[in-house]
Amino acid sequence: MRSVEVASGALFVVGAFFFFAGTVGLLRFPDVYTRLHALTKADNLGLGFIAAGLALEAGELSVALKLGIIWALVLLSSGISCPMIARAALRGGLRPWRRP
Repeated sequence: MRSVEVASGALFVVGAFFFFAGTVGLLRFPDVYTRLHALTKADNLGLGFIAAGLALEAGELSVALKLGIIWALVLLSSGISCPMIARAALRGGLRPWRRP
């Protein structure tokens, strides 16, 4: 087995872990704001590791650059959409969770 395959496999596993952690946060956190935070942070990091693993496997610079552009666009869109969803939830009357 080549070292590139081992490194990309490790990146895939780490990326899958972060996707799993984001899903657990979605299911376990008490309100929309903390759920958004978990999904945005963990899924963006997970996608970064997956894209890095794919870029290693691609072997071509053009493919790696395209994967980097895709990751950057996802980071940008989640950085814009997450606060918009949170603002809409707050305007809709959903208050942040408070410990009783």
